[in-house]
Amino acid sequence: MNVPLRRVVIVDDHEIFRAGLKAGLGPTVQVVGEAGTVEAAVPLIKSLDPDVVLLDVHLPDGGGHAVIGPVHSERPGVKFVALSVSDAAEDVVAVIRAGARGYVTKTIGPAELTQTIHRIADGDAVFSPWLAGFVLDAFNEGDGPAAGEGELDRLTPREQEVLLLLARGYTYKEIAARLHLSVKTIETHVSNVLRKLQLSNRNELTRWAAKRRMV
Repeated sequence: MNVPLRRVVIVDDHEIFRAGLKAGLGPTVQVVGEAGTVEAAVPLIKSLDPDVVLLDVHLPDGGGHAVIGPVHSERPGVKFVALSVSDAAEDVVAVIRAGARGYVTKTIGPAELTQTIHRIADGDAVFSPWLAGFVLDAFNEGDGPAAGEGELDRLTPREQEVLLLLARGYTYKEIAARLHLSVKTIETHVSNVLRKLQLSNRNELTRWAAKRRMV
């Protein structure tokens, strides 16, 4: 099977890290540009229109989330994945709210990062299972409408992950493939989520999540 070539821009203020990253990515990833600041990154990404941007969350002139908004307004097809040493709540939440489709730490291996780039380019959202639940909790505690005391605590980590993917628009079959579960198991998880949150259907669940700025 032919794997498409993905055009990538790296935004990180450490030149040595960028060089190592380029050397480690597979032949199906082409690094077409690099930047080390928000100011340099925004016009560069707009001009190159890459498939994916690997984005550090801490840059000398601002947070990584400051890159996403201005780019999305003109290049909505560009997808962002945060690549950071940090897994702090404020860092994760900031880039996801801005529109990042994934968040991985810099401990990720080259092969896994290459796979992540392709998944992001294909429209997937890449978060580890523990992070999916963490993101939901973080949004619940953030500045959006409160989810209500204990609402998310009613859900298991797997149910929280299914909730996030379902609210992002994935089908049961797609969720099953991403979580390596059967469609029947996903249907059971969805039924449990709806029951525990006292919702009637998927549309209500999507509105519930959107009001809480989870998607």
